[in-house]
Amino acid sequence: MNRRFRPSRRTLVFGLATLAVGGRAALAEELPTVAVTKDPSCGCCEAWVEHMRKEGFKVEVTDAPVNPLKVRLGVPRQLYSCHTAQVGGYVVEGHVPAAAIKRLLAEKPAGVGLAVPGMPAGSPGMEVEGMEPATYDVILFGSGGRSTYARFRGAKAI
Repeated sequence: MNRRFRPSRRTLVFGLATLAVGGRAALAEELPTVAVTKDPSCGCCEAWVEHMRKEGFKVEVTDAPVNPLKVRLGVPRQLYSCHTAQVGGYVVEGHVPAAAIKRLLAEKPAGVGLAVPGMPAGSPGMEVEGMEPATYDVILFGSGGRSTYARFRGAKAI
């Protein structure tokens, strides 16, 4: 008997749904853990951590003084923000959007890491209802200097 297998609509939908969920799980497994160091009383840092988790990253948080870590990791003082993270061998300083970090991990440019100096309104973790998000640069920094790696308005690349 040579009959062709024809899945039912239910089997096809279930298979596609399983593939979609499995694909998302596989993507999340590929993302490295983000180790964040922040001041214990910082609410915007917690909001940035939530942004990262929503984007599929596993995040480990350490509440500790951050400035000694910034110095040790080579973050230039002009790029300081409120929290410092480490992911995939890079430093992430401040409210850097997850999209920029995913691009960094995919492209692997030469540099120490990315920074969003200060705390721009509307950047991930700095959203304020009713306030227009700021346009800001994500800076790639390292021994070769600094350059604009990406430009965002709020959490959207422009």
